[in-house]
Amino acid sequence: MTEVRTIEPDHSRSSELHIGVVAARWNGSITDRLVEGAVGHLEAQGVGTVTVLRVPGSLELPIGARALARSGCHAVVALGTIVKGDTDHYAIVSQESARGLTLVAHEEGIPVTNGVLAVHDIAHAVERAQPGPSNKGVEAAGAAIETALLLLAAREPMPT
Repeated sequence: MTEVRTIEPDHSRSSELHIGVVAARWNGSITDRLVEGAVGHLEAQGVGTVTVLRVPGSLELPIGARALARSGCHAVVALGTIVKGDTDHYAIVSQESARGLTLVAHEEGIPVTNGVLAVHDIAHAVERAQPGPSNKGVEAAGAAIETALLLLAAREPMPT
């Protein structure tokens, strides 16, 4: 007979988590709001340790995420704000930062959630960084907690 194991996050274990937040300083007035949302959510959910690392811009987010992963974080929340300008630089930065963050997650074996805003207009970024549950930093932090807890549970031996 096949035994099926269903793994669910155990939020009572949030205090065991060390979650990193890597945030770009570029467009800081918006990104700071994302950081506030993420850190506030991590604290409200009872995460044991939160480490915040600020990097110059969104292209540096992957190397910052890797440093946090290698320092022992169970998950990393990446935050930044990229606003489209008159050149193709916007596309390069948004695509390469996303690609790099995904690569770090795969190589390090931990969740790296992407809370980087890539918007055509600064007003769109302001809207997504407002305090409350629709803040994209809050959303990215929530995904990091849930996935880290799932991985903790998945790595435990099956009960006999």
